Amino acid sequence: MTPKLFFQALTKFFAGVVLVGLLLFLPAGTFNYWEAWLFIGILFLPMFVAGIILMFRNPELLRKRLNAKEEQNEQKAVVLISGLLFLAMFVVAGFNRRFLWYMLPDWVVFVAAAVFLIGYILYAEVLRENVWLSRTIEVQDKQQVVDTGLYGFVRHPMYFATLLLFLSMPLVLNSVWSFVIMLLYIPVIVKRIRNEEVVLKQGLAGYSEYMQRVRYRLIPFVW
Repeated sequence: MTPKLFFQALTKFFAGVVLVGLLLFLPAGTFNYWEAWLFIGILFLPMFVAGIILMFRNPELLRKRLNAKEEQNEQKAVVLISGLLFLAMFVVAGFNRRFLWYMLPDWVVFVAAAVFLIGYILYAEVLRENVWLSRTIEVQDKQQVVDTGLYGFVRHPMYFATLLLFLSMPLVLNSVWSFVIMLLYIPVIVKRIRNEEVVLKQGLAGYSEYMQRVRYRLIPFVW
């Protein structure tokens, strides 16, 4: 760990908290939005803990995830579209709270929060299993195929975890319309997975054989 990495991580963390807060509470027109507070808590508290653990146990992985930038134009477009979906999802959720367009029962919010935390746990497990995990599509030096743990069930468990996270987010925020927006993430992630597998087949030794052993990309027995 270096002081530069520490302050970089801390700056990005608090910038994320402020940005999400602005995107939710400004459209809502009030701080009396308990679902938003719940969401901020379950999003950022585990993120803070995970960041501290990575900072001491695997600072290189933390550095890669903080500084990652896509090089392929196609994947830059995917990242841009994903960002716009998140922006729309947060803003619409805020307006949903302000105008009470359609409010879900509290139990739906709490179930969605539980699904979100399950997604977080799966994501953390993927980080533990795959030391070569990166936010960008690339083949790293000395990278090897990981086929144990969650990678023995699906080829892209990280994307399965993010699917749980991203589809539960709008329900935690009590917004059906935001959920509809985030359904557009599904074709985006499918596109990204297909492109990633082309790169891995071409550049990572043993990946083609791994694809034969583990047949499903994202969801067991589905796809």
